Amino acid sequence: MEIQIRPFEEKDILQANRIWNEVVAEGAAFPQMEPLDERTGKEFFNSQSYTGVAANCETGELVGLYILHPNNVGRCGHICNASYAVKAGLRGQHVGEMLVRHSMEQGKRLGFRILQFNAVVKSNAPALALYQKLGFVQLGVIPDGFLKKDGNYEDIIPHYHVL
Repeated sequence: MEIQIRPFEEKDILQANRIWNEVVAEGAAFPQMEPLDERTGKEFFNSQSYTGVAANCETGELVGLYILHPNNVGRCGHICNASYAVKAGLRGQHVGEMLVRHSMEQGKRLGFRILQFNAVVKSNAPALALYQKLGFVQLGVIPDGFLKKDGNYEDIIPHYHVL
């Protein structure tokens, strides 16, 4: 499958929402608890510094996406943050890696100097392995920093990478 990563367009909203909402519903990686609908999805994806979508070149179907935005303001505004979602059933096929690499390029292009992840859940082994492979630095552990869907708490591990 050949994949192209391109900017989000309004025509993508239903597929983008579906992929994003899969991750939200799983309750194991994103801090969001509420799913996006057509209105909130458009607002959310359009409010980012960049929203990238990964599309299957043959079918046009979206297979993943990411959002990129400042992690803070003012004197810390040069640090960006990103979140990634890959369609269930296509995980483990390097779509996430393509999205992370693309977001690093876009972050640098937009003038950010550092990409920081605030809350990588400790049990998210695929993400942790990918970030290690790409040279991200772990910043320690925040005990019980993530509320899981089942009501239990899990540690989070912040990461960063100089762009």
